[in-house]
Amino acid sequence: MMRKLFVLLFCLLPVFSYAGEAKDMAADPVLEKRMIGLAEKLRCLVCQNESLASSHAELAEDLRREVREQMNKGLTDQEIVDYLVSRYGDFVLYEPPVKSYTLLLWFGPFALLLVAGGALFLQLRKRRQSVPEIALSAEAERRAATLLNNDKENQA
Repeated sequence: MMRKLFVLLFCLLPVFSYAGEAKDMAADPVLEKRMIGLAEKLRCLVCQNESLASSHAELAEDLRREVREQMNKGLTDQEIVDYLVSRYGDFVLYEPPVKSYTLLLWFGPFALLLVAGGALFLQLRKRRQSVPEIALSAEAERRAATLLNNDKENQA
């Protein structure tokens, strides 16, 4: 009997390893939905390529808790975003605003694409002009026609 109980507990061991700590949730589901919507627009400061809502970092959990507390205080989404930007800078925003020092970030890839396209166009144009077109002699034209006719006959 003891052996069967031991085997049963051993089989249930993997179930306990998947148990994790429950995520913080607001008591109000509407508030939680609002927090998640806002957290999707904010960047995790640790992960950097994840939104605040999807990050599992401890700092992200603290920031989500901070956002919940500010929502409970009655602050609007814009006030919360302004507070986080004043504290952490524009980096906390998943879509940084267009400012004088972020113009390169926003328009640099397009400018680089235009420059590369122009360079390619000029290089191809220059290459076409530098390669002379060779006219075939009468003998070469006759040989080419003969080869083409022989090739058509062999395919048929």
